[in-house]
Amino acid sequence: MSGRSIDHLLTGTALVLALIAAGPAMAGPDESAKAIEALVPVPEPANVAPPTIADVGGPATSAITPKADDAQPAAPEAVAPPSPAPAAAAPAAAPAAPAAAPKEIAATPPAPLDPVAEKLRDLLAGKIERLIDRKIERKPIETFYAARNFAPLWIDSGVASARAKAVIARLQQADSDGLDLSDYPIPDFAAASTPDALAEAEIRLTSTVLTYARHAQIGRVHYSRVSADIDYKLVPPEPAEVLGKMAEAKDAGEALGSYNPPHEGYRLLREKLAEARGRTGDSGPARIAAGPVLKVGMQDARVPLLRERLGLSADEDNKTYDKPLAEAVKKFQRSHDLAGTGTLNGATIDALNGPRRGRDADVIIANMERWRWLPRELGKDYVMVNIPDYTLKVVHKDAVIWRTRVVVGKPSMPTPLLSETMKYITVNPTWNVPPSIVQNEYLPALQQDPTALERIGLKVEYNRDGTVHIFQPPGDRNALGRIRFNFPNKFLVYQHDTPDKYLFAHDKRAYSHGCMRVQDPVKYAQVLLSLELPHEGYTEERIHRMFGSGEKDISFPAPLPVHLTYQTAYVDEAGKLVIREDIYGRDARLLAQLRGDERRFADIAIEHHQSTRHAPVRMQRPTTFSFFGSLFGGNSSDERFRR
Repeated sequence: MSGRSIDHLLTGTALVLALIAAGPAMAGPDESAKAIEALVPVPEPANVAPPTIADVGGPATSAITPKADDAQPAAPEAVAPPSPAPAAAAPAAAPAAPAAAPKEIAATPPAPLDPVAEKLRDLLAGKIERLIDRKIERKPIETFYAARNFAPLWIDSGVASARAKAVIARLQQADSDGLDLSDYPIPDFAAASTPDALAEAEIRLTSTVLTYARHAQIGRVHYSRVSADIDYKLVPPEPAEVLGKMAEAKDAGEALGSYNPPHEGYRLLREKLAEARGRTGDSGPARIAAGPVLKVGMQDARVPLLRERLGLSADEDNKTYDKPLAEAVKKFQRSHDLAGTGTLNGATIDALNGPRRGRDADVIIANMERWRWLPRELGKDYVMVNIPDYTLKVVHKDAVIWRTRVVVGKPSMPTPLLSETMKYITVNPTWNVPPSIVQNEYLPALQQDPTALERIGLKVEYNRDGTVHIFQPPGDRNALGRIRFNFPNKFLVYQHDTPDKYLFAHDKRAYSHGCMRVQDPVKYAQVLLSLELPHEGYTEERIHRMFGSGEKDISFPAPLPVHLTYQTAYVDEAGKLVIREDIYGRDARLLAQLRGDERRFADIAIEHHQSTRHAPVRMQRPTTFSFFGSLFGGNSSDERFRR
């Protein structure tokens, strides 16, 4: 920089200081600003280095470092302008001071845990195995409490909270839902006087709540422990979901009870269970004893009591089962959906006697348990078969729109329990004979009569793998009748027509090989198609016109749920409890599991060895064909065709 420039700079600086010191008496703000602006030297365009202390001629000084907590250098205290200058007239900005280093914010220590919460944390970290038997529940419980910073769910200010009291009240009524009170222990919060005891009581109640929710939703006994021919898709509640629901619910007791089945059939049985337990053993009319079937003209000591029960004049000396009594029995049978034969049989005696205390309560409990196996949503439209009642009903929007009788599996080949979906109907079906029927029934018959196979219209085809396919073409004599209703399932059963119409007149109709024979299949098809294809115009007449020699499938646009159930106890439309015979012995096996020594583990599934009775049997094709020889091992392995 030239000497003249420096002189100008020094002179201007001195003048500025003099003007500032003179104050407002010498010049106004505008005049001062103009004077200052005029004296500020304009830098020359030459690209030269900025001046140093040496250039100015002043003594060398140390660099001034601003304090760490100052945002910018402090202004001189001795000199202050009378008023701020307008922004437009401000002098050129001085170089920015170095940015102040940010202050270090000390981490805030976490708030100390409540004593119970602290013990909960320690308990979950080290001793949870002692309190939670089910390993699958431990991690969700730890995660749930950790997310709450280990705040208790059931304790408030050292005592059981209102939420805990509501849940405990529900647990104490578990027997009203057909459950066993002893399965749901309740800790004594009043006796828990220390944080350790309270934390343990907290976890124990959590475990009990999870057990109740699981039992209420999927049952205390897994169906596999009752029979190998049961298959439902059980969905246990997630522990985290249960605990979250308890934490958010306004009424935790009601929320816990919601894990029980929502179905009307279950609710009605719950009411009947309370009635059955409330009856005294000696109350009510005398019961009619079991005995031989009575027909007109027979003598029996039960006749006077039977007359009295049906409102006829009773005479202790008259023990003849006469026509007026038979007519009264027939009227009673028809009013209770029994075959109106007028003969006194076991089913009629059971209906006349009505529910029995103790036994009826057990049967109701077994049926309430089976309701837990069914899907929570049965469907807007669905089909339900009650096997011990030998009936099928079609339901539309919770209303029964049609029902019919069915023939079900014999005790040695029971109809399975399941929930699947019907996907299509087959008109004019072919019956492919399963190996079990060939080996167990046809083969012994053919040993007596080699022409039996030909007489019933069966045909044989040989397969390259050494097996044979035995089938019956469509027709009036076909074992499946004219219509088959298909809902694919692991047991390969279905519903179908039958040429053996006479069986529907029987009260007990357990005669099939596992499939369900429908009394009025054409009407059944029309009802289903009116739901699935309402604009296609399927009438009974149109379905009849489809009968012929070729298979025809009618596919459903939406799968229709089909539920095969085993209701030995249910409430009818009149509100009466109906008890049916345990034809497959499933009540007895289920109750044994519910009361057994290992019931703690009864809700765990067990595996069954796969049956080989349907496996194809291989044989060499005989040189000279004979029906008898063709049956050794012969059949397709396609078990879609049980009947």
